[in-house]
Amino acid sequence: MIALSLAEIAEVVGGQTHDIPDPSVQVTGPVVRDSREAGPGSLFVAFVGERVDGHDFASAVVEAGAVAVLASRPVGVPAIVVEDVQAALGALARHVVGRLGTTLVALTGSAGKTSTKDLIAQVLRSKAPTVFTPGSLNNEIGLPLTALTATEETKFLVLEMGARGIGHIRYLTGLTPPKVGLVLNVGSAHIGEFGGREQIAEAKGELVEALPPAEEGGVAILNADDPLVRAMASRTKAKVILFGESDEADVSAENVRLTDTGQPSFRLHTPSGASDVTMRLYGEHHVSNALAAAAVAHELGMSADEIARALSEAGSLSRWRMEVTERPDGVTVVNDAYNANPESMRAALRALAAMAGGRRTWAVLGKMAELGDEALAEHDAVGRLAVRLNVSKLVAVGGREAAWLQLGAYNEGSWGEESVHVSDAQAAVDLLRSQLRPGDVVLVKASRSVGLESVAQALLETGAEGEVAAR
Repeated sequence: MIALSLAEIAEVVGGQTHDIPDPSVQVTGPVVRDSREAGPGSLFVAFVGERVDGHDFASAVVEAGAVAVLASRPVGVPAIVVEDVQAALGALARHVVGRLGTTLVALTGSAGKTSTKDLIAQVLRSKAPTVFTPGSLNNEIGLPLTALTATEETKFLVLEMGARGIGHIRYLTGLTPPKVGLVLNVGSAHIGEFGGREQIAEAKGELVEALPPAEEGGVAILNADDPLVRAMASRTKAKVILFGESDEADVSAENVRLTDTGQPSFRLHTPSGASDVTMRLYGEHHVSNALAAAAVAHELGMSADEIARALSEAGSLSRWRMEVTERPDGVTVVNDAYNANPESMRAALRALAAMAGGRRTWAVLGKMAELGDEALAEHDAVGRLAVRLNVSKLVAVGGREAAWLQLGAYNEGSWGEESVHVSDAQAAVDLLRSQLRPGDVVLVKASRSVGLESVAQALLETGAEGEVAAR
């Protein structure tokens, strides 16, 4: 964060100083909410959670070097006390961003946000210093904490914005007003919470409504292939740039193919030129993500050749998202267990099929959460798709939704031992341990709440004789 005195921070957040001998002392380190991350010059934000009260760690963080605590009550050590810690954190982020000359890029969508954010960040930082959301810290706490890591040297600030309902993105854009806004798609993720795709589109479109007009440099980058996203052009005064497969797309790809290892290759077309890309990521769905990133980079002054080079060098920055690891015995484990929705599940299955290269494939799949009334039909459809893609073995893990995954596969023609329903992650590990053969490719994917990353981790832990060790 830029250096600010405790007196300045108290004024910005509307707080009162307590137990602070010298208000001119500056915060020169990071703003943190995890006491383990507190260090010299830092500011600790004390949240009250369901199980842990951050105020209980106030003395420990000051001993570790924190300058003060942002708190909702006096804590016996230097503190700035406010009525609402979350609101104060947001106000501090808004103040810092407003003082910087940073170009702020915000993105949202139902699927692919984190992967696309990582691509944008890697492309832009090849041009200039870039700060971006770590992992999926895209809510009202994670977003301001990320924004506060920007400094005077930061040229680009890339922020992922999530939403659980109408008004959430409007709130986030109020904390960190973007100049460039990207909407990837409107899909089924969280449809049970929102109530329908139209409601999701209403929420996601709040991003483009927050952009400055075109004459002030505002740019809305929209998916030309998603009608609900494309319709958002009428909701913004910013310049509109389209990406995708549509003939009207400003940024597009041609000659798309997958390499023998399942990595996308294509010719990138931008308004100022074209260049060839071969990605290090896995799956054709990353082509759309790459086009979105390219559209952002092009609007920020990068050439087609610069963008293509950066896209070809970009890797995966966030864990458990199509992480591909080969064991010593030749078994390939694809850990995509961070989260799942129907769109990302279909993309992962297609990537698995592309990676097969004649090898035996396994899809270890679990529940896709928050799908509301569409849940059973969507799980049935994913099971059927696994059969159509000739996945060798489907292992459905968990309760009712997993049973529908397996039933969909069965009804599509997966009989005998081609598909199986198991009760939990350990049962899946036991099954795989007994049946995996060298050269097999295993995809592991489910919603975060299922915790199937434990299966992928267990598969990568081999004993002395090369057997899979269950965690």
